[in-house]
Amino acid sequence: MDLNKKTNQWLLLIIMSFIWGTSFILIKKSLLAYTPLQSGALRISFAFFYFLPIAIRKIKKLNNKNIKWLILAGFIGNFFPAFMFAYGETEVSSSIASMINSTTPIFVLITGLIMFKSKPSWLNVLGLIIGFIGTLGLVADSSETLFSGWKIGALVIVGATFFYGINTNILKYKLEGLDGLAISALSFLFIGPWAIAYFVMSDLKTAYLSEFFWTSTGALATLAFFSSFVAIILFVNLIKYSTAIFAASSTYIIPIFAIFWGLLDGESLSELQIVSIFVVFAGISLINRKNKNNQPSTVKLKT
Repeated sequence: MDLNKKTNQWLLLIIMSFIWGTSFILIKKSLLAYTPLQSGALRISFAFFYFLPIAIRKIKKLNNKNIKWLILAGFIGNFFPAFMFAYGETEVSSSIASMINSTTPIFVLITGLIMFKSKPSWLNVLGLIIGFIGTLGLVADSSETLFSGWKIGALVIVGATFFYGINTNILKYKLEGLDGLAISALSFLFIGPWAIAYFVMSDLKTAYLSEFFWTSTGALATLAFFSSFVAIILFVNLIKYSTAIFAASSTYIIPIFAIFWGLLDGESLSELQIVSIFVVFAGISLINRKNKNNQPSTVKLKT
């Protein structure tokens, strides 16, 4: 897939959003048998083993310049958020969690401006605001409003999206010399052993005796493969060819897929939500608008 083409960038964005749109439901399923810490640890552990063959092949790309950024990307982009989202969903619904997750592009913009001196155009900023307004409309008619479920767990998820914002800029500005496979695999190489160690030392007996043990384990294996393996590879590569904010705008589309999952489960779709879907895509169009200060990368990557 030639990611220099806008059409392919949009296609990749929608595929990622579809995958991540199911992650909140899978996290909820994992918590039927596991604690939030066990859920996060097992998710990272599964992903570590998925990435391991690739990491072994890419390990020669490690050097003194990129190793610190890969470690940082691994911990703030994957390790801590896996635990934080699992804990957050013990207090808020999966739909609210996906809504809070849509604040990620805002943190991408803020951390990019402050820490990485990025220069988005006013159209990009306007698109970000429009996309966020559209996402608010997607949940406006839901049984839970944006603030009804906000507790400590919700604030923890906000913290995770802040980490995502920093990580997205690290991938864009500090790891330009590595392809998407290398970044994804090598970052998990540093966090996997820690997750495995915690999971093995945790109280596995209680989880094993749960009637939902295999359901939760299967949910985590699926979550790790699609959300922490496939989607992360796609995300890192999209960042290389587009802007960091555009790649992060997948979080605006995720609630759309959550609504359609709800339709399959017998829920209804309101007129406001239909309009909001178009508002979201209008905002993302502006986010991905090229400008002289913030040109998407067009470097060909080798895997």
